[in-house]
Amino acid sequence: MIKGNPNINVTIGIIGGGQLGKMMAQSAKRQGYRVAILDPQEDCPASQVSDWHIVSHYNDTKALCELSNCCDVITYEFENVDCQAIIDTIPADKFPQGIKTLRISQDRLLEKEFLKTHGFPVGQYEAVLSKEDLQQAIANIGYPCVLKTTRFGYDGKGQVVLISDEDIQKAETLVSQTICVLEAFVPFEKEVSIMISRNLKGQTSVFPVSENHHIHNILHTTIVPARLPDDVLERVQEIAERIADALQLVGTLGIEFFVTADNQCYVNELAPRPHNSGHYSIEACNMSQFDVSIQAVLQLPMPVIKLYSSVVMINVLGQHVDAVFALKKEKPNWHFHDYGKLESKVNRKMGHVTVLSEDVEETLREIKELEIWE
Repeated sequence: MIKGNPNINVTIGIIGGGQLGKMMAQSAKRQGYRVAILDPQEDCPASQVSDWHIVSHYNDTKALCELSNCCDVITYEFENVDCQAIIDTIPADKFPQGIKTLRISQDRLLEKEFLKTHGFPVGQYEAVLSKEDLQQAIANIGYPCVLKTTRFGYDGKGQVVLISDEDIQKAETLVSQTICVLEAFVPFEKEVSIMISRNLKGQTSVFPVSENHHIHNILHTTIVPARLPDDVLERVQEIAERIADALQLVGTLGIEFFVTADNQCYVNELAPRPHNSGHYSIEACNMSQFDVSIQAVLQLPMPVIKLYSSVVMINVLGQHVDAVFALKKEKPNWHFHDYGKLESKVNRKMGHVTVLSEDVEETLREIKELEIWE
C-alpha cells in the first residue's frame, strides 16, 4: 500500500523572511517539510521558496497567532523579534527555543553580563546611560574603546570608535539616543566565529571555526578552517559548548571571538540563529547550519559535522552584484548565491559566493586579483 509522505504534514514557521529565512526554508523544503513565514515585505527572499507568507510585522500578535495556528513548530531568522509578543501568542510546545537566548542576545549589556557571570572571557566594558556615565567609563577603560548601542546594532551600525577626546561628541550623540555599552578595544590578531546547534536533549552539532575578515565593519570573507593553532581551535569549540549549555540553547547559535597575538580568546558577540560566517557549510560540510537548525527545533538527533574541503566564502554587497554574478561565465566551480532581494543598495548583503579550495592562499589571491571587492 502506498502511503503519503509523513513530513508533508509538518509545517515549520519562520519569523522573518530575509536571506537567513530563505536558506532555512530551502533546507526545510529539501527535507520534505512545508514552510510558512511572517515578514512585512511582499516578495521577500524567504517568500520565494515558502508555501505560505503572512505579510505583517514581526510583533503583530494577530499575525503571530495566525502563524502559530498553521504551524507545528516555529523558529526565527533574526534576534530582533518581540519576546513578549511570542510569549503572548505562541504555545511553548510550538516554540521549543524559548526566549532565554533571544532575550539575552537582544541586549548587548545583558549578553556581556551573562558571559561574565558564567566565567566566559570578555573584554572590559561598562554600561553608559548618560553623558556623565560616558566620561566615567572612558576614564576607567581608556582609549581606544568602542561605544555600542545595547540593541539593534549590526554591520557597524550603532557604534562609535573612540581614539581620543575628539571623538567624544559623536559618542555623546549616540548616548543621547539610547542606552549604550562602552567596550575596551581588544588588540586582536584574528576575528573568528563558530556555529553550534543544540536540541532539547542537549545533543549538539559543532561546526569548524571560521576565520573572518571585515571591510568597513561588514563581513567580507570567511576562511575555513581558521588558520590558528589546534589548541586555540579546541578552546573556541570548548567555550562554545559551555555557552550553549549555560543558555540551555535550542536551535543555532553563532559566537564571535577576538583572538590576540598570544592566542587569548575573548567572546565578542552572540547571534541566536544561523550566521553569515556559517554560509560556507552549505557546500563544504555534510550538513549545513540551516539543516541542523531545522533538526534542532524539531528535536531530531544532531549529526556530527564533517568538513569536506577547505573553503572561502565571500559576501556580495550591492556595489558588487553586477561584477560578481557576471563571473558565472568564468568560474564554473564557484557556488553563487543570489538572495533575491528586490532592491540593491551599497553595503546591503545581496548574496555570497562559496569557493571550495585545495589551496586557500591561492584562492585568496585569485579573489583579490579580480579587483571587485575593494
